[in-house]
Amino acid sequence: MSEAYNKFMKDSAAKAFDLEHRKTIRYNISRYDEAVKRGKLQYQDLELARQRAAHLKNKVVIDLPKYLLDFESNFQSRGGKVIWAVDASEALKEILKIAKKHGAGHIVKSKTMVTEEIGLNDFLTKNGIESLETDLGEYIVQLAGEPPYHIVTPAMHMSKHDVADLFTKKHNLPPGSSPEAITAFVRDLLREKFYNADIGITGANFLVADTGSVCLTENEGNGMMTMSFPKVHIVVAGIEKLIPRLADLDLFWPLLASHGTGQNISVYNSILSGPRQDDENDGPEEMYVILLDNNRTEILAKKNQRRALTCIRCGACLNACPVYRNIGGHSYGTTYSGPIGAVITPWLVGMKDFKHLSYASSLCGSCTEVCPVKINLHELLLYNRSDSVKEGHTKRMERIVFKGYKMAMLHRNMIDMVSGKTKNKFMKKFVAGMWGPRRTVPEIAEKSFGQLWQERRMPKEKTK
Repeated sequence: MSEAYNKFMKDSAAKAFDLEHRKTIRYNISRYDEAVKRGKLQYQDLELARQRAAHLKNKVVIDLPKYLLDFESNFQSRGGKVIWAVDASEALKEILKIAKKHGAGHIVKSKTMVTEEIGLNDFLTKNGIESLETDLGEYIVQLAGEPPYHIVTPAMHMSKHDVADLFTKKHNLPPGSSPEAITAFVRDLLREKFYNADIGITGANFLVADTGSVCLTENEGNGMMTMSFPKVHIVVAGIEKLIPRLADLDLFWPLLASHGTGQNISVYNSILSGPRQDDENDGPEEMYVILLDNNRTEILAKKNQRRALTCIRCGACLNACPVYRNIGGHSYGTTYSGPIGAVITPWLVGMKDFKHLSYASSLCGSCTEVCPVKINLHELLLYNRSDSVKEGHTKRMERIVFKGYKMAMLHRNMIDMVSGKTKNKFMKKFVAGMWGPRRTVPEIAEKSFGQLWQERRMPKEKTK
């Protein structure tokens, strides 16, 4: 097994039996569940909205090259620059090139999962450039030296007491500081950083093909300051972020907000169509959009799994998943956790090392049920499992066992030849380890259903 698998098993077991962690995450997710339930009440026909959103995103994925070229053409017509990055290495190299061109020593960032994916903060730090997260949750986990725990809520695993202790340790705030006091402190600290930043880096919730626009949605205003205060604005976005028209935002923004945070719509929603124009007072003098592939075309090439590229990163599937709710985001050891992460990570990072994520699921279908763009996530996990076997990422003994199992299941007489007592001995010796140390191996009855059925029928036949 891979090192990633061993770490996942160790970390997930530790988190699943950490009662304090379980208490915190369940409380925080329950708050989201309540809010999302209220947020969905804004829809007269939620299913119709989901169907339309799914149709539009699937339409984009099927004809992705066309929409990407439309976006590039329209964005560059207003003075923006588009950079195509095949992988994380190319994206980082281009960002560093821009930073050196402008003599940047200090960069501010708004919340963006794709920069976590390419390891941007560590890369910039190693090159002598300060990279500061400005979303409060992202700033908290950056201060703690941790990756984001959740796609939408980076510090979901921390209680208010944990955060207060962190700020006492890192910034000498009074012990037990209130959330309001901590927020006010961070606001003052970051405001100076915004004023003096050389470059602002954001992600993109959506890229609009027909206008060449970058769309950001947030609740704190830090994203607006990240893109408007510095003279240079860099957007890093996956190639799947496209929607066809600007008018489609009236569908996608409320869906993202209601399923992600339970709001009718997020507090700040911004549309940028290039750098500051001659008749505009605000905005960056230069604006770049880095379109990142980083193995997304691997997913695009899969007939079934390509639907995962329609994800709008609302985080609803994480909140609904019984596995995520117990082991948490950090156990996955990847940028994208939960059901969506289990589907896309093996293709983004490598099936050989991360096939286990597709098996870390109960296949209950809750993720599919809550997805605002109707991605059949639990089915895609099965396709991943099938592909992992077809690609040969299985042990020899595993292949032998399943070959024997298949043969036995196709020939009932082979199963009936072995007594229940022998079957139970086999289960305890060979299956108990895979079944788990905390689960009791089920007992197989001495007689099969078929045998019991025959015994019940025989007396009746004799009396005839």
